[in-house]
Amino acid sequence: MASSSSSCSMFLFNSLMMLFFLFMIMNAPPLEASRDFKVGDDSGWLEPDINNVTLYNQWAGKNRFQIGDSLVFEYSNDSVLVVDKWGYYHCDNSKPIIAFNNGNSTVKLNRPGLFYFISGASDHCKKGQRMIVDVMSPRSPRSANAPSGSYSAPSPFPSHSSGDSVSVTCSSLVMALILVANIASLA
Repeated sequence: MASSSSSCSMFLFNSLMMLFFLFMIMNAPPLEASRDFKVGDDSGWLEPDINNVTLYNQWAGKNRFQIGDSLVFEYSNDSVLVVDKWGYYHCDNSKPIIAFNNGNSTVKLNRPGLFYFISGASDHCKKGQRMIVDVMSPRSPRSANAPSGSYSAPSPFPSHSSGDSVSVTCSSLVMALILVANIASLA
């Protein structure tokens, strides 16, 4: 009898652990794959119209960039420079961090924080062909919508004090397990 009870308890424990992990996987936030962003969408990287000098910063502001994403610059008769903050604000193309001039350049966003881009043609930069990209910090293991306090799931078993005895048959445990599985699948 003790062997039957212990095998039933082990079955129940293993089943509940599988349900717990299944529930955690089903409710985990989806993993986002890195993405490629074409700078300027269909327009690409070009000298903006005089009335649209904030074109690229508006474009960057509409997007959310994560570590691992890439910016794809498509252009002709121009270049793309990755510069520091001073180079961005002064359209200084004399000391780029990285320079591209092949017409189709990809920059991998490999850290959180600000990235500064300008056109290599100083008059283009002064007319608005520059952009600041803010790459978000990686998420903490906790989901942003998770409560900050600790949480303990209610136990499916009645608590008992010394002297109480709880008699549970294996078939009733299996029925409880099926009920929990059905509830979890509805969530």
